[in-house]
Amino acid sequence: MTTISAPSEPYRAVRWWLISVAALIALMVLVGGATRLTESGLSIVEWKPVAGSVPPLSEAQWTDAFEAYKRIPQYRELNAGMSLSEFKEIFWWEWSHRLLGRFIGVAYLLPFLFFLWRGGLSGELKRRLWLLFALGALQGAVGWWMVASGLSERVEVSQYRLATHLILALLIFAGIVWTVRRLAERAQIAASARLRFTSALLLVVTFVQIYFGALVAGLRAGRAYNTWPQIDGAFIPSADRLWFETPWWRNMFDNVLTVQFEHRMTAYALFVLAALHAFDAVRSRAGAAVGGALWLLAAVSLQAVLGILTLLNQVPIGLALAHQAVAIAVLTLAVMQVERLSSRQSAEAQPRAVPLGLAG
Repeated sequence: MTTISAPSEPYRAVRWWLISVAALIALMVLVGGATRLTESGLSIVEWKPVAGSVPPLSEAQWTDAFEAYKRIPQYRELNAGMSLSEFKEIFWWEWSHRLLGRFIGVAYLLPFLFFLWRGGLSGELKRRLWLLFALGALQGAVGWWMVASGLSERVEVSQYRLATHLILALLIFAGIVWTVRRLAERAQIAASARLRFTSALLLVVTFVQIYFGALVAGLRAGRAYNTWPQIDGAFIPSADRLWFETPWWRNMFDNVLTVQFEHRMTAYALFVLAALHAFDAVRSRAGAAVGGALWLLAAVSLQAVLGILTLLNQVPIGLALAHQAVAIAVLTLAVMQVERLSSRQSAEAQPRAVPLGLAG
């Protein structure tokens, strides 16, 4: 059964702007993944938000950038003897990642200011969009905070800060996807409390799984224990191997075996939960939520297969990026499913755009 919610005008300019920004964020996450996989993230050792948008243009500038990189531990311990041409390869990955971040800021802010100037946004929507902009500004600072962790004592960035950087990016992405959905006119679904709860739980577990995946990437844990379904010789490794660090909770973030194990176990839990949610939606005949649940189950299944293949092949960049791309798809579908099943307010209270032609 479905009930029709109060209508909300689908203002195409606002929705397409937000969809474009979400697509750019997804692209930036993938470029960030490639930057991590190619060990390129520390190739630029300064944070210059404006001047840094221009790459080295002369041989002298390239030499200066390379000499700055030579002063950090990563070069001395991992890349000693690297040529200038090899340095340029990793430099372009990091520079592209940062440039894309700047471009996203402009692509978000300028249209937003235009809509504000025209008076084309409701109060609730303006507050939400200002919050997303503030989170985007924070993301730039978090990105440098992450890079700074690898410039003095480490040969790579902190896995804690890497995971924080990724989760914040995807929280912004999820907020935009939710907002786009809220601006669309559609029927409201009458669903059980259990179905709504499992959809929300799926979204939470998806974020937890992505966080663990970032820890795996930060520790290069995918290049160890490259067997499946066994890990370290068993389906469940021995406790003394999983929990040897003290205090015990540090194993969940620093122990390569434990981090990979929790990533695997959360993947199994996510698959089972997605299957139960899809079964419940089909059995309940929950309208459009049935399709949403089945698509989500399919994406989670594909993600699991890609994860296994990535592990068995010791993290080739193509498979690793495909795994990351499908993770973004899973998150998108999870957000859409929660929004699809959530209660909608009246048209006056919804965060929706005001027709630009009526602004004044």
